[in-house]
Amino acid sequence: MKRVGIIGGGQLAWMMGDAAKKLGVKLVVQTPSQDDPAVSIAQEIVFAQVDDASATEILATKCDVITFENEFVNLDALSLLAQQDVCFRPRLEALAPLLDKYHQRCYLRDLGLPVPQFFALDELEHLKSKMRYLSFPVVLKSRRHGYDGQGTFIIQDFAALQQKLNETATKTSSQQLWLLEEFVPFERELAVIAARSVDGEIVTYPVVETQQEQQVCRRVIAPAQVTLNQAVEIEAIAHTLLNSLQVVGVFGIELFLTADGKVLVNEIAPRTHNSGHFSLDACETSQFEQHLRAVCGFPLGNPALQCLGAVMVNLLGYENSQSDYQSKRQQLAKIPQAHVHWYGKSESRPGRKLGHVTVLLDNQHQDRLSAIAIAQTIESIWYPS
Repeated sequence: MKRVGIIGGGQLAWMMGDAAKKLGVKLVVQTPSQDDPAVSIAQEIVFAQVDDASATEILATKCDVITFENEFVNLDALSLLAQQDVCFRPRLEALAPLLDKYHQRCYLRDLGLPVPQFFALDELEHLKSKMRYLSFPVVLKSRRHGYDGQGTFIIQDFAALQQKLNETATKTSSQQLWLLEEFVPFERELAVIAARSVDGEIVTYPVVETQQEQQVCRRVIAPAQVTLNQAVEIEAIAHTLLNSLQVVGVFGIELFLTADGKVLVNEIAPRTHNSGHFSLDACETSQFEQHLRAVCGFPLGNPALQCLGAVMVNLLGYENSQSDYQSKRQQLAKIPQAHVHWYGKSESRPGRKLGHVTVLLDNQHQDRLSAIAIAQTIESIWYPS
């Protein structure tokens, strides 16, 4: 039996549980709290913060390979374990250029992949000279540890930019590093999940449309309505990136589609990703099974849709509560072709991902507008009016 260690015990690790049973894989999870979702599916647990390398050293004694549920890790400390023949997949060298958003942008640019204009924001006094390359509005991003919209701000003018930088400087004792980039007036946001095996085989899932509110993903529509050329270009981007990094495992790639049909790479997630949750119910091989297949050295599975399409809606917290929202979940489950996934988190707070619902689209007359209508039905049940 293969033993896979997972650094991180949130819902992404939890959703590997069924796939691990199917594949005969033992999961050992490093996570700080007994209330974390993946505790319920792990065969063994190391209770520690995800950046605790001494705990990861213990984790390594219990498994054959270690993978990541999130990227908030201490690479320098983990590299000492890699030198002792601890097997990390993806390899640490693949994560290194991606964890800092500025370094990630530089890496993508140097690969020749299309990205928005950007620069690192270091000295405030140099800001005005650099701003001649960009015009407002601009996007200000924290270079580290930003996710689900945290650390990302759309800035309308120079005064607002100075105010935001001064605000964050007074809130944190450590120096905050920022990335500044052009605001892309995109027509739609897209994403693709791609997996690469130990042998270098790459498979990609259907390109999806993601819909965000306040920089947090609310809905995913699969497949996205894109041209064949755009789909081919996105697949080529995935191949270029994964081969360059020599990745083993699943990556999520977020993209912009502009009004004139151009594709730009927004961000890379070196792990399973929210935009791929639809695959649990809609695809022959889910992204979670695919990730375990890759890191265990098994053959990759078929990523194809088993239905005409799907819409996935995140169930986000909208209040501070201890409720499990049982009655709302029962209403959601009554929607035809709906699959409700509840992460078992013990408390709700605004913006927290508590679960998701995927509705399969099997009618050839169902299109993007009908998918959005289904999403709105889900949201009318979930969110208070």
